[in-house]
Amino acid sequence: MSHATPIKIWDIPGGIHPPENKHQSTAHGLEIAPLPPRLILPLQQHIGARAEPVVSVGDKVLKGQLLAEANGLVSCPLHAPTSGTISAIGPAPYPHASGLEEWAITLESDGQDVWTDLEPIEDFKALDAAPLLETIRLAGVSGLGGAGFPTAVKLNARPEQKLHSLIINGTECEPYITADDTAMRYKAAEIVAGIEILMHILRPGEVLIGIEDNKPEAIAAMREAVGDREMQIVPFPTKYPSGGEKQLIQILTGREVPSGGLPADIGMVCQNIGTLLAIHDAVILGQPLIKRITTLTGEALTRPTNVEALIGTPIRDLLEFAGLQPDRLYRLVMGGPMMGFTLQSMDAPIIKTSNCLLAGTLEELPPPPVAQPCIRCGLCSEACPAMLLPQQLHWFALGKEYDQLQRLNLFDCIECGCCSYVCPSSIPLVQYYRAAKSEIRALELQHHKAEHSKQRFEQRQQRLQHEAEQKEADRKARAEKAARMKAAKEAGAAAPGTPAPAEPDVARVTAQKPAGLNAEQKQLKIAAATAQMALKKAQKQVAANPDNEELKAQVPVLEQAWREAQQRFDASLGEASVQTTPAPAAAAGDETKRLKIEAAMLRASLKKAERAAGDAPTEEQEKEIYALREQVAAAEARLPKDVAAKKPIDENLKQAKLDAAMAKAGLKKAERALADHIDDSALQQEVERCRDVLTDALRTLEAAEANTVQPTPERQRVEKTPIDETTRERKTELAMAKAAFKKAEQALKQAQDTDGDTSAAQAELDRSKEALNKAAKALADHMASKETD
Repeated sequence: MSHATPIKIWDIPGGIHPPENKHQSTAHGLEIAPLPPRLILPLQQHIGARAEPVVSVGDKVLKGQLLAEANGLVSCPLHAPTSGTISAIGPAPYPHASGLEEWAITLESDGQDVWTDLEPIEDFKALDAAPLLETIRLAGVSGLGGAGFPTAVKLNARPEQKLHSLIINGTECEPYITADDTAMRYKAAEIVAGIEILMHILRPGEVLIGIEDNKPEAIAAMREAVGDREMQIVPFPTKYPSGGEKQLIQILTGREVPSGGLPADIGMVCQNIGTLLAIHDAVILGQPLIKRITTLTGEALTRPTNVEALIGTPIRDLLEFAGLQPDRLYRLVMGGPMMGFTLQSMDAPIIKTSNCLLAGTLEELPPPPVAQPCIRCGLCSEACPAMLLPQQLHWFALGKEYDQLQRLNLFDCIECGCCSYVCPSSIPLVQYYRAAKSEIRALELQHHKAEHSKQRFEQRQQRLQHEAEQKEADRKARAEKAARMKAAKEAGAAAPGTPAPAEPDVARVTAQKPAGLNAEQKQLKIAAATAQMALKKAQKQVAANPDNEELKAQVPVLEQAWREAQQRFDASLGEASVQTTPAPAAAAGDETKRLKIEAAMLRASLKKAERAAGDAPTEEQEKEIYALREQVAAAEARLPKDVAAKKPIDENLKQAKLDAAMAKAGLKKAERALADHIDDSALQQEVERCRDVLTDALRTLEAAEANTVQPTPERQRVEKTPIDETTRERKTELAMAKAAFKKAEQALKQAQDTDGDTSAAQAELDRSKEALNKAAKALADHMASKETD
């Protein structure tokens, strides 16, 4: 079929003819790039979700071994391009215009390049489409010529999409790039084998291989490899951007992909030359996608060429292989000059979609001129291959009129750069379109989240309403049941000879109820519970820090405090059990309690209103505050005199407690800082200052408790003996030893991470550990001698 009658060639609207500059990189054929000592493998090399690592730092891996698995349907696994050791998993340089890092697996090569076990398929024609698609998916194959869409997902058409044409894209219309041209010259047989695999999977009615007529060597090699197979090679005139998927389909078939649609919607699938090579390796050889052909070109290189390089090879290594002249390099571009982007660093690696590295000089890639106002010449509209209105899109993008942009089919723009290339005002039109697309996608995502939240809220409201209705129905059912039972009792009582129901013995029931705790017993119970909690906390701290003698010394003191508090509470219960004096009338106590609660609630409402009003209350807020004050005064007037005379809260006492708590927290914070920087004199002075502040705060608190009108609650106090100078010195020595030990640990870890000499760091760690043990023992011995005295 390859020698059949030539098919009709169609033309596409617009397009341009920029200088090609392809001859620079085809003089040396296809070369093999040297094995780099380190590979950086980003987890995001395709459209969709990034892969999930399945290896850890320190693991030894073989060439072709799985490093990260696909995370979802639209995702691709990642494999080791060579054998070696995983040295890092985390942010690393990434080939992107922003220069931002991306999560990656760093692989240190061992130089052996040893393969893992492979599973090639000897006869793929004996298999159905499903296992072949699974093989392609597990091999991590994604598009090598465009945005990197996972190939297995692209080939798995929906049932309603009847595929009849397989389009092979050998166009490579971008200036400078010759990766696909070189692949067709030197690997035509493998490419044809990849096409046969796709034919077996898709069963298309025709296979069209489109190649621009400026590649005569590639056309000849492909015709020889195709032979009599059911494929047709279609050369057509050179024109940029005929390599676009939709444009190539229009050139070869005359059919247009609908706006917002995909080639599969009109029964076609388009695949790139590099992707076919990866499919051949995955099925015939059993090899995952770990390499690709990349063009190295530009006047800053002494020997431009095409190399077969491992995925993850640092860009710097490839440019040095091609003879980079750093003094001449002005701009480094990944991709071609039309649709490529400037790289910020040569430390980034090549990835699955890296088809070209263009090292341009200042004369070759000069900076763009300053943009001028649009003169409405209309050249951009004539050059647009998607038949859009670039001028209108520009105005609407400037005005952020996103509805108008979508009405004018902004997302049909393939960002080929033809409009910017022909613009006499040097307006960077494509940059405006990219920014507008990003903003529209962000707004759509935000709208989707808002709609999702709205649906969840509505569903919750429906659920709450249903629950309320169910509760109301249950309440009515209970009421009806009670009414029926009451009616039945009344009917029974009305019948002659029926005894009246016995009245409950209220006095007997009341006497059987256990008496509640009085105020004193409640305070004792709280004190016992607090002491028990302090004891348990100290025991946990000792379990976590078994070498801390200071913590161990606190445990017996806390145990004794808890036992004494519990004994006082138990004694109060025993005294209450033998009391025979009747309690005051419950009615009077309940009424007083109710009045106190009512007054407290009104006071809280008043404080809330005053806080809301602030320093400049409105007229309505003033009225509300005045009314609440009247209600508070009335409520306090209804209280008994002995209760109303007491202030609800002693503000001085409250502030004193707050100051003491803050002073304690400040002292602890300063002591922690001093432990990490024990030689810092400023921190030592800050610790002493915080201790003085805490002493003053505790004295103020004692004075406030003595002067308060409220009854001082009984609490269990543990008198602490002031720390003597010897104890302070021992604790300071222990803190300094801990800081030195921690510093030595960090130094040893740093030496291990950098593969440096660890002997000195290990010796320092051993010395600091011995000093730490000695300081801890000295403190423990001193505390033991104090207890003996």
